[in-house]
Amino acid sequence: MPATGAPSEAAAAHKPAANPEPVLTTEPALTTEAVPPPKATEPSDPAALPEADAAPPSDLGPAPAPDPLPPRTGVAALSPAYQIGAAVVLAVVAVAACVHLAMVFLSLAPANTVTKAHGQAVEDWVYPEFEQNWKLFAPNPLQQNIAVQVRAELRAGDGGTRTTGWVDLSAQDGTAIDGSLLPSHTQQNELRRAWDFFVTTHGTDNRPTGSRGSLAEEYVRRIVVMRLYRMPSVREEGTIERVQVRSSTTNVAPPPWSRERVSLQPAYRELPWWQVSAAEAAGGVR
Repeated sequence: MPATGAPSEAAAAHKPAANPEPVLTTEPALTTEAVPPPKATEPSDPAALPEADAAPPSDLGPAPAPDPLPPRTGVAALSPAYQIGAAVVLAVVAVAACVHLAMVFLSLAPANTVTKAHGQAVEDWVYPEFEQNWKLFAPNPLQQNIAVQVRAELRAGDGGTRTTGWVDLSAQDGTAIDGSLLPSHTQQNELRRAWDFFVTTHGTDNRPTGSRGSLAEEYVRRIVVMRLYRMPSVREEGTIERVQVRSSTTNVAPPPWSRERVSLQPAYRELPWWQVSAAEAAGGVR
């Protein structure tokens, strides 16, 4: 029989400890309950909401200024008054160009109602400066060199008269054109076209064959008088009273392989002396 004052070992084993130590673990405790996501809290102050178009931070600087408009050029740069003037000038030029093209077309077109009714007006507009022809496409092109020459009868200050030698105006034009990159239309065609106009309106006896014969004579005479007054040797010696024009025609030499034989001697065609009018004698009509 154990003593009553000593507790038994079995009772000691079932006695709970006074301060049990907690058990530490490194793994989280597993749970089967779903944790609800946190609810988004809305601010009570609506002014606290972020704005989508908020101003950029002050450290980025002010917004760049828009590019300036390009400066106006041309007609747009003019004032309204000058723009109206430019428009009027362009309209006048356009109308004049249309009228000129219509006149040239009518001069080349076959006979029609318009040319029968206004043929004289068409001729006055076109001839002689704007005459057109088809010699460039002729089946038998020209094979001759034609030079226009002139001489003048001068009256000096003492009342005496003197006749100049023959001046080759075509040779002067050829010298001015030779070597020039941009020869003028006048140097190339004025004298040549004037002589062609004269030949087509006159017979071999130098008499007019149509109503434009006198116009052709006046046209050639004014050209040669102006050309003579450009020469200091003529202008300083006296006043031109009369002029005489002639042409010098020389055949173009055939190529060496050709058996053709032509004369290379110039053939002259002299026109009668023409009296120079007072207006032309004062220095030529310009």
